[in-house]
Amino acid sequence: EVQLQASGGGLVQAGGSLRLSCAGSGFVFDEYCIGFFRQAPGKERDALACVTPSDGSTYYANSVKGRVAISSDNGKNTVVLQMNSPKPDDTAIYYCAVADDWALFERHEYDFWGQGTQVTVSS
Repeated sequence: EVQLQASGGGLVQAGGSLRLSCAGSGFVFDEYCIGFFRQAPGKERDALACVTPSDGSTYYANSVKGRVAISSDNGKNTVVLQMNSPKPDDTAIYYCAVADDWALFERHEYDFWGQGTQVTVSS
Protein backbone atom coordinates (compact mmCIF):
# COMPACT_ATOMS: atom_id res chain seq x y z
CA GLU A 1 0.00 0.00 0.00
CA VAL A 2 1.41 3.37 -1.04
CA GLN A 3 1.62 5.93 1.74
CA LEU A 4 2.80 9.53 1.63
CA GLN A 5 2.71 11.46 4.87
CA ALA A 6 3.42 15.18 4.92
CA SER A 7 4.30 16.83 8.22
CA GLY A 8 5.69 20.07 9.57
CA GLY A 9 2.84 22.44 8.84
CA GLY A 10 1.23 24.80 11.28
CA LEU A 11 1.37 28.50 12.05
CA VAL A 12 4.47 30.28 10.77
CA GLN A 13 5.51 33.92 11.02
CA ALA A 14 6.07 35.81 7.79
CA GLY A 15 9.76 36.23 7.15
CA GLY A 16 10.65 33.16 9.18
CA SER A 17 11.22 29.70 7.76
CA LEU A 18 9.14 26.65 7.00
CA ARG A 19 10.26 23.04 6.88
CA LEU A 20 8.03 20.28 5.58
CA SER A 21 8.81 16.58 5.47
CA CYS A 22 7.32 13.80 3.41
CA ALA A 23 7.73 10.17 4.38
CA GLY A 24 6.99 7.64 1.67
CA SER A 25 6.44 3.89 1.69
CA GLY A 26 4.98 1.18 -0.49
CA PHE A 27 6.75 2.22 -3.69
CA VAL A 28 10.28 2.35 -5.07
CA PHE A 29 11.52 5.74 -3.94
CA ASP A 30 14.20 6.08 -6.58
CA GLU A 31 11.89 5.68 -9.55
CA TYR A 32 9.98 8.95 -9.23
CA CYS A 33 10.13 12.68 -8.80
CA ILE A 34 8.86 13.32 -5.27
CA GLY A 35 7.81 16.71 -4.04
CA PHE A 36 5.11 19.11 -2.91
CA PHE A 37 2.21 20.96 -4.35
CA ARG A 38 -0.15 23.26 -2.50
CA GLN A 39 -3.69 24.47 -2.77
CA ALA A 40 -5.21 27.53 -1.15
CA PRO A 41 -8.97 27.94 -0.76
CA GLY A 42 -10.57 28.92 -4.04
CA LYS A 43 -7.31 28.60 -5.97
CA GLU A 44 -5.81 26.09 -8.38
CA ARG A 45 -3.19 23.59 -7.31
CA ASP A 46 0.32 25.00 -7.41
CA ALA A 47 3.23 22.61 -8.03
CA LEU A 48 6.25 23.79 -6.04
CA ALA A 49 9.19 21.44 -6.37
CA CYS A 50 10.27 17.84 -6.67
CA VAL A 51 13.46 15.82 -6.36
CA THR A 52 14.54 12.62 -8.09
CA PRO A 53 16.25 10.59 -5.34
CA SER A 54 18.06 8.41 -7.90
CA ASP A 55 20.44 11.23 -8.83
CA GLY A 56 19.48 14.12 -6.52
CA SER A 57 18.20 16.36 -9.33
CA THR A 58 15.90 19.09 -8.11
CA TYR A 59 13.19 21.01 -9.93
CA TYR A 60 11.41 24.21 -8.89
CA ALA A 61 8.45 26.22 -10.04
CA ASN A 62 9.41 29.72 -11.16
CA SER A 63 7.05 31.14 -8.55
CA VAL A 64 9.17 29.81 -5.66
CA LYS A 65 12.63 29.47 -7.20
CA GLY A 66 15.19 31.03 -4.88
CA ARG A 67 12.95 30.73 -1.79
CA VAL A 68 12.59 26.98 -1.66
CA ALA A 69 15.02 24.06 -1.41
CA ILE A 70 14.09 20.41 -1.69
CA SER A 71 16.21 17.42 -0.78
CA SER A 72 15.87 13.69 -0.24
CA ASP A 73 17.17 11.28 2.38
CA ASN A 74 17.07 8.01 0.51
CA GLY A 75 17.93 5.91 3.51
CA LYS A 76 14.80 7.16 5.25
CA ASN A 77 12.57 7.45 2.15
CA THR A 78 12.00 11.05 3.13
CA VAL A 79 11.89 14.31 1.22
CA VAL A 80 12.28 17.70 2.89
CA LEU A 81 11.10 21.07 1.61
CA GLN A 82 12.62 24.18 3.14
CA MET A 83 10.99 27.54 2.44
CA ASN A 84 12.66 30.79 3.44
CA SER A 85 10.82 34.03 4.15
CA PRO A 86 7.29 32.66 3.84
CA LYS A 87 4.60 35.20 3.09
CA PRO A 88 0.89 35.25 3.92
CA ASP A 89 0.26 34.31 0.26
CA ASP A 90 1.99 31.00 0.99
CA THR A 91 -0.90 29.99 3.25
CA ALA A 92 -2.35 26.77 1.85
CA ILE A 93 -2.64 23.05 2.36
CA TYR A 94 0.65 21.46 1.30
CA TYR A 95 0.59 17.98 -0.20
CA CYS A 96 3.35 15.49 -0.82
CA ALA A 97 3.08 13.87 -4.24
CA VAL A 98 4.88 11.59 -6.67
CA ALA A 99 5.11 11.76 -10.46
CA ASP A 100 7.26 10.13 -13.10
CA ASP A 101 9.12 13.36 -13.82
CA TRP A 102 8.99 17.15 -13.27
CA ALA A 103 7.07 17.84 -16.46
CA LEU A 104 4.27 15.60 -15.25
CA PHE A 105 4.55 16.95 -11.70
CA GLU A 106 4.09 20.52 -12.97
CA ARG A 107 0.99 19.43 -14.86
CA HIS A 108 -0.38 17.76 -11.70
CA GLU A 109 -0.27 14.32 -13.30
CA TYR A 110 0.59 12.58 -10.05
CA ASP A 111 0.89 8.86 -9.55
CA PHE A 112 0.18 9.24 -5.83
CA TRP A 113 -0.37 11.97 -3.30
CA GLY A 114 -0.99 12.02 0.42
CA GLN A 115 -3.13 13.91 2.86
CA GLY A 116 -1.97 17.47 3.15
CA THR A 117 -0.69 19.54 6.00
CA GLN A 118 -2.06 23.01 6.65
CA VAL A 119 0.40 25.89 6.60
CA THR A 120 -0.75 29.29 7.79
CA VAL A 121 1.62 32.24 7.47
CA SER A 122 0.81 35.14 9.76
CA SER A 123 1.85 38.69 8.96
